[in-house]
Amino acid sequence: MAMSILTHVLAGLFGMGSWVTICGLWVELPLIVPQVPEGWYLPSYISVIVQLANIAPLFVTLMHRFRPGKLNETAVIYFIVGFGILASLFLAFFWSETVMVQGVKRSVPLMLLIFFISIVDCTSSVTFLPFMTQLKAEYLMTYYVGEGLSGLVPALVAMVQGVGVMECINASQILRFNETHLNSSERDTNYLVPHYQPANFSVEAYFFFLTAMMVVCLVAFLLLNYHPAVARERPNNTNGNGDSISRLKNKKSEQKPMMRSQKSSQKFSMFGTGMYTWMQVLYIYVILAWVTALTNTGLPSVQSYSCLPYGDQAYHWSATMANVANPIACFISMFYTQR
Repeated sequence: MAMSILTHVLAGLFGMGSWVTICGLWVELPLIVPQVPEGWYLPSYISVIVQLANIAPLFVTLMHRFRPGKLNETAVIYFIVGFGILASLFLAFFWSETVMVQGVKRSVPLMLLIFFISIVDCTSSVTFLPFMTQLKAEYLMTYYVGEGLSGLVPALVAMVQGVGVMECINASQILRFNETHLNSSERDTNYLVPHYQPANFSVEAYFFFLTAMMVVCLVAFLLLNYHPAVARERPNNTNGNGDSISRLKNKKSEQKPMMRSQKSSQKFSMFGTGMYTWMQVLYIYVILAWVTALTNTGLPSVQSYSCLPYGDQAYHWSATMANVANPIACFISMFYTQR
């Protein structure tokens, strides 16, 4: 029982490192945006950068398709997690740095580092999950819960940090420091201006926290590979090294074609556990593509504009609660698995 609990904990911690940097970046934007020249355009830029980073998982997928067995997934995971630790660490030091581009200040270091952490997070989608198939099926749901927590935990830390906290103060309180240079009309100023309260800790400290979470992910991955208790939880007692895609090819379930090769293949497709027509399969994938596009690109890119009229607090809470929804859904599915 203790072994099983240990493996569950490690699987959850491993899953938490999958999207922690990008999810953590979204909830930190209310503090980052006022200090970078891109301003509220930054969320749109980030959405484009994240999509460009999908070239990395595309490369991994093509390697599995055309050169099966040549790509060692364990080595790839070590590389991307280590690379993610370095990129997160550099974010803490260089996120506010700017570079002159055609006479205009641009956050080139920030954009470049966001691209790097996007490569790490996007590639985790096609490497972490195949690695988890080496363990028993019950640990896969724990991994998904951990993956959902990769958005929830940074959001909770951001709430403790005080992201987006603002108060309105009288302008005279600000002008009072320059009273000797004010005329009589300016001394009588009586209108409210927004004043952003300092956060409980800095953006730099927040990025150090994300770096620490990536380190925890690396440690969990090491233990999943080499801890004797975890080794006993593998169905075939494999050592965790090598390409899981090539190993799965030897299984009987993978020897069966996904699509029927008989005459009925023109009408029906084996999809999951039931029989679906080609139109139903197409419908499922269209809905999946639409939901994914909204979740990962469409809504985050316009969220700053839709929430800005209601203030930074509204934007902060909308981004936070969006990250809360994922682990709740995974937690429910652990007890309600009927499809």
